Amino acid sequence: MRQWNVNPKLMCRNHLLGEHFELHKLAGAINKGKNIEWAIVDGYVETGTIGKRHNQLVKEMIRRGYNHNSPLKQPRVKGEGKIDIKANIKELTKRCRICKKRKLEDEKGKKGGEKKNGNRKV
Repeated sequence: MRQWNVNPKLMCRNHLLGEHFELHKLAGAINKGKNIEWAIVDGYVETGTIGKRHNQLVKEMIRRGYNHNSPLKQPRVKGEGKIDIKANIKELTKRCRICKKRKLEDEKGKKGGEKKNGNRKV
């Protein structure tokens, strides 16, 4: 189980839908009382952000024209765990050429959108 917690727009289809699936598995495991301490300790999940993250992924799925018919049964848990988003972006772009391409395009778009006044960025 893993929450990438990176900007969903940077994720390829497989990783976007994969994390969505993982969130449902994670919520189901917590709701059934299963031990997920290993995922918390290893920095794979943030239990307090499961619902928010699910909503972010669903918003991106709908933006891309995907169907979503699986409401999340939000687990009632204390917020535990901390995800290193910068490390996850690095790992994701190392694993997946499509995610890497999406990240590079996003960076290029941000640079192209800056207005310059002399040598100063405005």
